[in-house]
Amino acid sequence: MKENFKKMLALSLACGAVFAFGTPSVDAAYMLSDEVTDATPALLEATQVGALKYDNPKMQNLPNKDAILVMSFGTTFKDSREKTIEATVKAIQAAHPNVKVVTAFTSHIIIDRIKAKEGIEIPTPEAALQRLKKEGYTRIALCSLDVIPGVEYAYDKAIFNEYKDSFKKMTLGTSLIYWQGQEEQRDDVKEALSALSTQFPEVADDEAILIMAHGTPHPANAYYSVIQSGINRMQLKNTYIYTVEGWPGLEDIIPELKAKGIKSVTLMPLMMVAGDHANNDMAGDEPDSHKSILMKEGFKVNTYLHGIGENGLIRGLFADRANEAWDMLQAK
Repeated sequence: MKENFKKMLALSLACGAVFAFGTPSVDAAYMLSDEVTDATPALLEATQVGALKYDNPKMQNLPNKDAILVMSFGTTFKDSREKTIEATVKAIQAAHPNVKVVTAFTSHIIIDRIKAKEGIEIPTPEAALQRLKKEGYTRIALCSLDVIPGVEYAYDKAIFNEYKDSFKKMTLGTSLIYWQGQEEQRDDVKEALSALSTQFPEVADDEAILIMAHGTPHPANAYYSVIQSGINRMQLKNTYIYTVEGWPGLEDIIPELKAKGIKSVTLMPLMMVAGDHANNDMAGDEPDSHKSILMKEGFKVNTYLHGIGENGLIRGLFADRANEAWDMLQAK
């Protein structure tokens, strides 16, 4: 397999339409039927699809003081954190140079470990919003650095719903991959794969690329099947997605590789950072690592130890999602 990877391609990344709840919008991807005149709070919450917006009627007399809060799971791998999460936040900040941009981690364990090891205090989303409230910020654009809308993104939505009444206005952008081209929305799967494929090596007939995703008990685990379908539609040669903690697992992919006569594979993560999963579960030397399992099965294994946040085009897509939340915050 060729060792050199393709150079980044210049892509035109267009922002799709956004969705506002509670008030009609010509850009909405989903709205309740006009015949529904008595929608209850439960029905409104159940039909919240896409980027979210809430205008607090009790605070409309307050002045506008805006901030952006970027939420990420986080990582204890400092080098990868700088190249991925921090680089993405810098890209968001660069697009909004005069706006306060704050980073929060949703993993409380990672927050505690970074504080103990590095002496750095990274806030939870709750703590960050409480601090912004004390500093007089009245309008907040929440942004997510999650790949799919699974458990972590559900946390982001819970933050939105819990704190939206504490501010004049609040918005929440989507995860990297959310829309699938339905309801005339953009195809996030195609956009993300187009960006990701720029780091793929060229493969021969007996070589393959294995993309390791996280996996989740959340129903959003189904996104991985949609991503594999997108890979097939785009004819990305001998490319397979599998998960660490969901379906499909590596054991589901190995029979397909053998049936196709694959001899050599390149492993790479579909994760924001190259953290514990990438360095240990995927590429570690322990007998139960994916690399070791594949080698025992007779495959030659190469590893690509870079989080997708190191991919400039992926960072651009995350910045687009943040810009979407910001534009909704500014819209009247």
